[in-house]
Parts: sequence; C-alpha cells; structure tokens
Amino acid sequence: MFVSKLEKSLGIEVYITSSRGIGGVIKRFPEDFLVEEILRDGRKAEVETSKIKGYTPQKKSAQQRFLLCVLVKRNWDNFQAIKAVARQLGISMRQISIAGIKDAEALTAQHIAIENVNADEVKKVQIKNLEVLPVGYLHVKLSPYYLLGNSFTITVRAVSHTKTEIQRRALNVVEELQALGGMPNFYGHQRFGTIRPITHLVGKALVKGNIYQAAMLFLAKPSPHEHPQSREAREELWETKNFKKAMECFPKNLHYERLMLKHLVKKPKDFVGAFRRLPLKLRRLFPQAYQAYLFNKILSRRINQGLPINRAENGDYVIEVESSGLPNPLKYYVVNQESKDEVNKMMESGKMLLAIPLAGFKQALSKGVQGEIEKAVLEEEGISLENFKIKGMPELSLKGGLRPALVHIKDFSLREVSKDEVNKQKRKAVMSFMLYRGAYATILLREIMKPRNPLKAGF
Repeated sequence: MFVSKLEKSLGIEVYITSSRGIGGVIKRFPEDFLVEEILRDGRKAEVETSKIKGYTPQKKSAQQRFLLCVLVKRNWDNFQAIKAVARQLGISMRQISIAGIKDAEALTAQHIAIENVNADEVKKVQIKNLEVLPVGYLHVKLSPYYLLGNSFTITVRAVSHTKTEIQRRALNVVEELQALGGMPNFYGHQRFGTIRPITHLVGKALVKGNIYQAAMLFLAKPSPHEHPQSREAREELWETKNFKKAMECFPKNLHYERLMLKHLVKKPKDFVGAFRRLPLKLRRLFPQAYQAYLFNKILSRRINQGLPINRAENGDYVIEVESSGLPNPLKYYVVNQESKDEVNKMMESGKMLLAIPLAGFKQALSKGVQGEIEKAVLEEEGISLENFKIKGMPELSLKGGLRPALVHIKDFSLREVSKDEVNKQKRKAVMSFMLYRGAYATILLREIMKPRNPLKAGF
C-alpha cells in the first residue's frame, strides 16, 4: 500500500491494515481536532469549562503548594501558551508543570499545576483563545506519571464517498485493528513537525556531537511548505551564515529562532550557548525526536518483515500492563523458548505488550531477530547507543527505555457521517476514541484515512 515520501522520512513506512481508507482532511478548524486530557485519578479536563466544577478557595495549608488548573487552548503551541500564562501571572515558566503536551492546531483541554499562586490571581488571567480554570490543589508538581491518556473527538472533512461507503471503510479499518489488539504505536507526525519536519534531524546532529550543524538545521534549513517570508529568511542565512542580517529578516513569529540568533549576534561561535537560550523542555525534544524516528523505523521494519506486534518471539522485550490499562516499562522481561507460550497467553489476555527499545546510553537492544533489526537500523544511521550521552550538552542525554509496539484503542465510535457544510457535495465523518498516554491520534487517523498527501490532509 502506498506510503507518502513525507511519512517515510519520519520512519513511518507501513500501514498495518489493508482496508481502503476514507480520505478527507483533518484540522480544517481547531474545533475539528478536540483533545481532552484524562488523569490517572479519573479527572478529565473538558473543553466546555462550564461542565467542570470550579475551585472555591478554602484556607490554604502547607500541602497546597501547587494550584491545579484546567487550561483550555485554541490554536496555541503548548510552550507559548504556558509562557503567556506565566507572563500574565508575573511568574517563571518553571513554576508551571504539565502532564502532557497537546496539539497546537487544535482545541485542547489539559491540566496544569501552578506553584505558589492563588486561585483568585489565576481567575484574573485574560488571554485570547486561552482559558485557565482553578480546580483544586496538589502537593506535588504535575508530570507525565499522572497522565492516563486523552479523549479525542475528530472531524474528518471533504470526504468524497457516500455515507454507506464511509461507514463501511472506517469500520473495516477499526475492525482490523481491534482484531490485532490495537494499532502500531508509531510516534505521530507532530513529533517531528509536518510543515518543516526537522526536529529529528536537529536531534541526530546533537546526538552525533555536531552542535553547529544542529543549530544551522534548526535556524536555516528551509521548507517548501512554510510561509515564503520565513523560507526566504532561512535560505539567506543558510547561504550567508550572517546572524546579524538574519536577526533583521527573521519574522517575529519565529520566536525561538530569534532567541538563538540574538545570542549568536553577540557570540557567533557559541552554538551551545545559543541552544541554551531555548527552554530546556524544547531542547530535549530534539534528541527525543531522533529517538522517536529510530523507534518508528525499527517498528516499520518489524512489520515489513512479517513479524507480529501482538505476539512475542524469542529475544523480544515484553512489558506488563497495569490494571489502569497503562503499560509499565519498568516491569519488563526478555522472552526465551521456555517463557514464550506463557508470555503470549498473557499478551492475548491484555496483561502484557511487546516492547521495542528506545535508543539510549543505558538501554540494551533486544535479542533474536528483533535485535538484528535494531542493530541494522543503528548501523545504517551511523549511530551507537553511547552517542546518546551528549557531551556538548549533557542535560540532553538520553538513557533510553522501552515503548510498547502496540497501543489499545478504547471506546471508538463513528458518531456521525453527514454533509460537510464547508465542502458542498462532500461529507464529514465525526469519530471519538480514547488513547493511553504516549499514543498519537494521527496514527489511528492515517490508518482510517490512508492519506496520499499527509500535508494536504492536515497531518
């Protein structure tokens, strides 16, 4: 089945379903991609904040250091949204913690915890397309540990088929996936940037210790799909290496690039210092994106070689699944001939999942055939696991870990197929589902839609 050049460049080289896709476009409006976060304790952040019980401040205790809020954002980048909230509260961004990053081109609701701020101050925050609602107190910062997953309501527009055909195709794909036990747990398009997919390339340069190359890729590698003004500014910098001129030409909306350029105007050879002008969370995304690219490539190759992702072979890693449904990568086993049958029974009952290593300086590769796949991919990339100890910027080093090869899809519903009011003569399909943390809705949507051009399809 045809896979686009763009997806292949992100390591996503296969489809796991053979049913035909519905086509169409996502993210035509932010409301078409609605994401609501669910915490492990069952709390859900809802886009309609009127449904959420607000917080009435009582007398504050020592345990009430972190104010838990629901942040609703429309068309906002996660980092920029938090920065805007911090600025209005007059605090450091470091005082705001999150459980998970949400899509920028979407309408999303998530939890944030704000340190040493009271509810009355937060209620005064007024920012366009952002809403912050206090809902209680925590005694610790928020982190991904507290995140269970996300509930999605997605509208796919401009679908050309009849209502019956859309229903048949979409449900056939979902049936195939449910028979498999879920979908391949690829990292999605937004992990790399679709308009300008360079995050993993910057990461690779950092991992290889080439900080100059990493900086130039981030600042100056142009994309044919970005705004012409941005593209031209990058092209000129790529050719001239003139940071002072770039500072004059780079549009104001290229905020992070301008932070780096400002530093390079003063210290033209201090590329480590320039990177350190970026928030640490953003900097960490670069090597993590390269780690994600390697994972995608390895998982694609396993599928292409006809190896199952819902059963284990000798030498594979498997991890336990908690009663909440979340995989626990810390409880892992390496499968051998003696344990294989028992492990596969556990996998059939949903108590275990196949796992693939995330490259890092402390993570051993799989054994057996899977281990051979991993070695081959690393050799082709000219990378060793030791490279993930990043000497120039040790704070970006990655130890590695394990990630499930397959992720369960919960509560899928094709809610509605009707006329698309935006594209006359075409239809829209509205679907909802829940995915556990770390899984990407776009990976399920690509199986359902089978887009020939992911960029035009809104990915």
